[in-house]
Amino acid sequence: MSKQKILSLLNQSEGYLSGAEMSRQLGISRAAISKAVESLRQEGYEIDAVTNRGYKLLSSPDRLTEGEILPYLSVRHVARHLEVFATIDSTNNYLKRESGNLPDGATAVADQQTGGRGRLGRSFASPEGKGIYYSVLLRPDLPPAEAVNLTAYVAVAVCNGIEEATGVRPQIKWTNDIVMNGRKVCGILTEMAIEGETAALQYIVTGIGVNVNQTAEDWPEELKAIAGSIAQAVGHPVRRGRLAACLLNALDRVYLDWLAGNHASYLEQYRKDCLTVGREVKLLRSGGEEIATAIGIDDKFGLIVRHPDGREETVTSGEVSVRGLYGYV
Repeated sequence: MSKQKILSLLNQSEGYLSGAEMSRQLGISRAAISKAVESLRQEGYEIDAVTNRGYKLLSSPDRLTEGEILPYLSVRHVARHLEVFATIDSTNNYLKRESGNLPDGATAVADQQTGGRGRLGRSFASPEGKGIYYSVLLRPDLPPAEAVNLTAYVAVAVCNGIEEATGVRPQIKWTNDIVMNGRKVCGILTEMAIEGETAALQYIVTGIGVNVNQTAEDWPEELKAIAGSIAQAVGHPVRRGRLAACLLNALDRVYLDWLAGNHASYLEQYRKDCLTVGREVKLLRSGGEEIATAIGIDDKFGLIVRHPDGREETVTSGEVSVRGLYGYV
């Protein structure tokens, strides 16, 4: 942990930072600082050391660690309790397992997941060194019915965070796929726990998986028409530590606004970001497939569609394919 705190200080410093100053701030010995610096060098960090001046970070590998995230993190609630894992089965599973021991807003971030999941139990590819996989534990004092639309707000937050980090704003495929250049770069899975006897909301875990630096060669054949990465969309690699902080900063702002009842601006933004509206869609239902045209988003984030016979319907759940997207032609 001291190593990550030292890395955070070096990332924040514009010039040289003395060992004495780091020792004072962190409450550890100069020898411990020297040992941590050497360990960082072995991990690929280029750190200059000058007598009577201190240490300066010259270059660093793209690692997803606490020391790479904290310098850019500015939050009031979400991620005040932050845990970063090199590998884990699933950040959602971890927060659910530990929910009784963690505070509201607790956040888990992973460089790799071995059991990442998407909607309907699908697996979510979470390779090492390529993406950002994070989940947040939330305990809003709300009835479950009032919490069901949180995922839509999270989608807007993800778009805000990516735009802040890259200057490029993604779009949203209803309900919660984040899309850039027609490819899915992020999925969101929100899970709730309900108390059996009272039907009260115990907690929400919202999990977000972001494809950041994958290249075309990283996708298996079955995903080549569907999956994309932020790097592919913007044309260059993206520093994951800063992006992770931007995503968490954005989610923090959105969550606090959501709790305060400041909903209108996010509904308006969701409508602007949603690429599904105005396009032909295929509704996948237990009785078969239906073709319709998406014509709007209602005040509860339902998708309004018009059928060929002129009948209008609001879809609130289920699978919706969009013509021209993900290989649907």
